[in-house]
Amino acid sequence: MISYSNWSVLTVSFMVTLSLSFAGIALSAVLYLVGAKWRFEIRQLAVTLSAMFPLAFVLLIILLLGAEHTFPWIGHTSHGEDLHMPGWYTLPLLATREIVGLLFVMYLSWIFIKRQSVSERSAEDAASFHRIACWIPFFYVLYCTMVAWDFEMTLKPSWHSAIYGMQNMVSNFNMFLSFMVIWIYVLNTRDKLVNQVKEYIYNYLAQMMLAFTLLWMYTFFAQYLTIWYGNFADEVDRIMDMQNRDYTVLWWSMIFLKFVIPFVTLALPKSRHSPQVILAVAGCIITGTLFERYTWISGAINGTGTIPVVWGIVVFSIVAFIGYKLVGGAMRRNHLIKG
Repeated sequence: MISYSNWSVLTVSFMVTLSLSFAGIALSAVLYLVGAKWRFEIRQLAVTLSAMFPLAFVLLIILLLGAEHTFPWIGHTSHGEDLHMPGWYTLPLLATREIVGLLFVMYLSWIFIKRQSVSERSAEDAASFHRIACWIPFFYVLYCTMVAWDFEMTLKPSWHSAIYGMQNMVSNFNMFLSFMVIWIYVLNTRDKLVNQVKEYIYNYLAQMMLAFTLLWMYTFFAQYLTIWYGNFADEVDRIMDMQNRDYTVLWWSMIFLKFVIPFVTLALPKSRHSPQVILAVAGCIITGTLFERYTWISGAINGTGTIPVVWGIVVFSIVAFIGYKLVGGAMRRNHLIKG
C-alpha cells in the first residue's frame, strides 16, 4: 500500500496545478480593475495557464477516488475525536463541493477569457467584460480558501485556524507570480513569443512578489504567534510537529526561501531591475512553496514521514510535462508563440 507521505505528492501536485490555472485569470482581472496599463503585456499569457484546468480536474478525481489515502480523517472521525466542524467531514459533501466548485471556476474562467478577447470591440462588450471581471476576485478568494481548508487545514480534524485559508492563497499566488517571471524570461530569451514582453515587466512583477512575500509572512506569523501564545495543545502540536520532527529541514528551508531571501533581495531597488536576480528569487519562492505545501499536507500526521525525493521528482515531472503540453497548445491556438 502506498504510504501517506508518497500519496501527499499527488495532493501537492493538485494544489500547485490548480493555483497556476486560476491565478492567471485572477491577475488579469485585478490588473484590469485597477487600470494597470501593463496588463496588456501579460494578460494573454497569464490566462493561457487556465489550459491546465483539465489536468487539475483529473488530479482531483484521482485524489477523491483514493480518498482514504488523501484524507487521514476518513475512518476516524466517528470515534469521538474532537472535531472543529463535524458536518464538514463527510466525503460525499467534500467531493460534491470540490467537483462542483472546480467545474464552476473553469466555466467562469472560460467566460472571462472569451469576454476579455473582445472587450475592446464595443462599449457593450467592455461593459460585459467589466461585469465578469468584478466577480473574479470574489470567487478566486472563496474557492481557493475552500480548497485550502479541504486539502490542507482540515487534514487534522482537531486543528483549525481562521487565517489559514488566506495564508495559503497568498502563498500560492506568490508562487504564480514567480512562475510568471521565469516563464516570461524563458520565452523572451528563446525568442518564442510573437510579441516579446517588455523588460520593465520584470520590475513590476518583482514589486508584486515583494508585496506578497511580506503579506505571506504577515499571515504566517499572525497565525503562528496566536497559536503559540494561546498554547492550546491541539493547535500547538501540529505546528511544533512540522517544525521539530521529520520535516524540520523543509520547514526552516521554507522560511528561508520564501521570506529571508526574497525580502533581503527584492527590498533593494537595484535587484528589482535585474531580471537575472529576480529570476533567482523566483526560483527560491517556487521551491519554498513546494516545501510549504508538502510540509502542511504530509506533516498533518504528527509531523512524521519520509521525504520521497525520487517519487516526488517523477510525479512532478509527469505533471509538469502534461501541463507544458496543455499550455503550449493553448499558446499556439491563440497565436502567442512562433511556429
